[in-house]
Amino acid sequence: MKPTEVMLAWGKILTGRFPSLSIEITRECPLRCAGCYAYDAEHLGGEFTLRQLSDRKGEDLVNGVMDLVGRYQPIHLSLVGGEPLVRLNELNVLLPKLSRQGVFVQVVTSAYRRIPAAWATLPRLNLVVSIDGLQPEHDARRKPATYERILENIVGHSITVHMTVTGPLMKRPGYLEEFLRFWSPRPEIEKIWVSSFTPQQGDHSPECLSVTERDQLVEDLLYLRPSFPKLDMNDAIIREFAKPPESPNECVFARTTYNISADLTTRITPCQFGGKPDCSRCGCIASMGLAALGHHKLARVIPLNTIFHTSLNIGKIVAKLGGDNSGA
Repeated sequence: MKPTEVMLAWGKILTGRFPSLSIEITRECPLRCAGCYAYDAEHLGGEFTLRQLSDRKGEDLVNGVMDLVGRYQPIHLSLVGGEPLVRLNELNVLLPKLSRQGVFVQVVTSAYRRIPAAWATLPRLNLVVSIDGLQPEHDARRKPATYERILENIVGHSITVHMTVTGPLMKRPGYLEEFLRFWSPRPEIEKIWVSSFTPQQGDHSPECLSVTERDQLVEDLLYLRPSFPKLDMNDAIIREFAKPPESPNECVFARTTYNISADLTTRITPCQFGGKPDCSRCGCIASMGLAALGHHKLARVIPLNTIFHTSLNIGKIVAKLGGDNSGA
């Protein structure tokens, strides 16, 4: 985060507000990716699933999202799914509105359909394209969002590539470097983020990384980062993967982001993964990034985490005194 964004976020926290808002704007997705947390049976608590929600369309969706933005006044808004591009017409209305309001917006997509050229001119918009490995593995997992279609659909844009590393990928030496060599030279790619698969408690599927594979991922990223400037992860962030926050209460990202599902009412807790994520195996880059920031020491003495958690507690008191139950 830039210094101005950090100061704005801290102001939100001190007044009992969430600086970040994440909205699943649709329950629909043309993909059926293995390990997708949004469609996990426990994502929304187990009583019902994302596909069973009644989501919104058209003007109802646009107005609903703008109402949430007006209520929570986030500095940063993530639009996720499902697949956000299923609601392309609504996004063509929403994104300019949000841009005019000065909201930093992130759209997380598979890029299975062409991204409108007009979006390239919108300030404060970050397009994040999820790519699960090299072409053979990715195309098998994420059809119809194949490499061929992604390359066609991102032309003219500046995007962030987000790769989630799974157990099978770590079993092939040199895989991550090969991935970076493919995507880094492309002019459309501004940044590359790497996460590792975050399982629910008790999940021992092939998607999960072993302790050894997790340690190897850290070593690989530290080794590769100097050679790939677009790998937007400093050493402090990378090292956080070896020891993620122990619980949602210790996770800065979880405690500062309000997550809402596709009916625009149901809250997703304790973080974007929902259910009961295994924090000891968390690989979320957002969590690692804010954890690294929290471990930075102010004047080399006081960890920012200490100030942050104190601010959160103050914010809760302020929110309660003001009769506001929507705070952090």
